[in-house]
Amino acid sequence: MANADAAMQSLALDLGWPSYQQSTVERWQQGQCSIEQDYIAEEVPVSLIYNGIPHVVMLATPTNLEDFALGFSITEGIIGTAQELLSTRIYNRSNGIEVQLKIPDYRFQCLADKGRNLTGRTGCGLCGASTLKQAIRQPNPVHGDLQVNADELVTALNDIRQQQRINKLTGSVHAAAWVVPGTGIVSVREDVGRHNALDKLIGSLLRTGKKPNTGFIIVTSRASYEMVQKAAFIGVNLLAAISAPTGLAIRLADEAGVTLVGFARADQHVVYTHPQRLIHTVN
Repeated sequence: MANADAAMQSLALDLGWPSYQQSTVERWQQGQCSIEQDYIAEEVPVSLIYNGIPHVVMLATPTNLEDFALGFSITEGIIGTAQELLSTRIYNRSNGIEVQLKIPDYRFQCLADKGRNLTGRTGCGLCGASTLKQAIRQPNPVHGDLQVNADELVTALNDIRQQQRINKLTGSVHAAAWVVPGTGIVSVREDVGRHNALDKLIGSLLRTGKKPNTGFIIVTSRASYEMVQKAAFIGVNLLAAISAPTGLAIRLADEAGVTLVGFARADQHVVYTHPQRLIHTVN
C-alpha cells in the first residue's frame, strides 16, 4: 500500500491541486464504530478559455487537463482536428484552474456565434448548450471492421478496476478505458464527471495519434446520449457501459452504427445495437 500511496501523492500534486484529500471519519459497521482516515475525491472548477475569452467552467478532477481540453474541444465541435488546438496553457488560480487554449480564428468565430458561456456541473453533459441544434448533434456514421471477442470485453472489465488509481482510494470517480483487441487496456482516464473522464480519454487518444476505430471504449457509468455522441463523434465502433443506456442513446447508436453494450459485467452484458461486432462463443 505504501507504493500505491506514494504514486497517488504524486498524482494528487498534479498541477498543484490535489485530486483527493484525507479526512478523519467515523466508520460504522455492524454496530461498531472506528475512527479512521478516509480518502475523499476532489472536484475543482476548471475554466476553459479560448483565444482569451472564457467559454465554460467545468467541475473536474484536476488531472490530465491537457487531454480533457483537447477531448472537450473535439467532442463539442469547437475544433475539427487535434492539430487545430494550437496551444494549451494551464494556470493555477486561488479558486480553481484556468486552461488557456489557442484555436484558429475561424474556429473561434464559430464558437463565438454559438453563445455558450455557462458553468458545467460535474454530471453535466449537455448543460451550456443554448439551442436544440447544439445539444442534439448527429455524428457521421462510424466506419471500420472491428471485431471483439466477448471474452476480451470480460477481461477488460476485470482489469479496469485495478487501473483506476483514484477510485481505488476514494470509490467516487468514473473511468473511461481504451481497449485494443489482442492487447487489452491501453489507456485509462478518471474524473468525478463521467463526461469529463470520456473527454480525457478521447483527448489522450487523439493527442497520441491512436485510430479510434481500432479499439473500443469501456465507461464505468451509464451510457447516456452524450456519451454515445462523444464516442461516435471520433469514430469509435463499440462502447460498453457498466450501467444502463438511455433510449435516446440507443437510438443514436443505432443511427450512427455504434455497437452499444450496457450492464457490462464479468458474467453478463446486454447488446443493444449492431451486435455483429461482438463475437460470442456459445456453449
